[in-house]
Amino acid sequence: MQYQVQEMLRAERIFEPQGIAEELAAYNPLIPDGANWKVTLLLEFEPHERPQALAQLKGVEDRCWVQVAGHERVLAIADEDLERENEQKTSAVHFLRFELAPPMIASLRGGAVLGAGIDHAHYHHEVVPVPQAVRRSLIADLL
Repeated sequence: MQYQVQEMLRAERIFEPQGIAEELAAYNPLIPDGANWKVTLLLEFEPHERPQALAQLKGVEDRCWVQVAGHERVLAIADEDLERENEQKTSAVHFLRFELAPPMIASLRGGAVLGAGIDHAHYHHEVVPVPQAVRRSLIADLL
C-alpha cells in the first residue's frame, strides 16, 4: 500500500501536506485490520468486449467468497466507499472486504485449507486449495 500511495503522489505530482493527507485518507481503508482481508477486484476485458461483459456480470462483486475448511463460506462485503454498479452494468473495479471470525483464523493457523472463488451466473471460478505461499501471506495479515 505504501508503494501505491507513493506512486499516486508521484504520478499526480502531489507534494503539499493537504494533498498527501487526502491520498492517505483514500487508501487507508484498503488496509486490513487483522480480522479481515481487503481485495481489489479488477474485471479486465478488451475495450470492444467490455460493455457487454460488464452488463452480464452485474452483481459479481457480491458473489466473491473465501472459505476456510470446516467453516461456512464468507461472501465479500463490496464497495463500501461508493456504489460502483448501475442499472446497466457493474464496474470494472470493486473493493472487497472478507470478515473472518476468530474460529476461522484459528483454523487457518492450525493448517486448514483455504479456498476462494466467484460463484456468479455468468462467471464461476474457484481455487481450492489456495496455493501455500499465498495462504501464508494472507495469514500474515491476520492478528
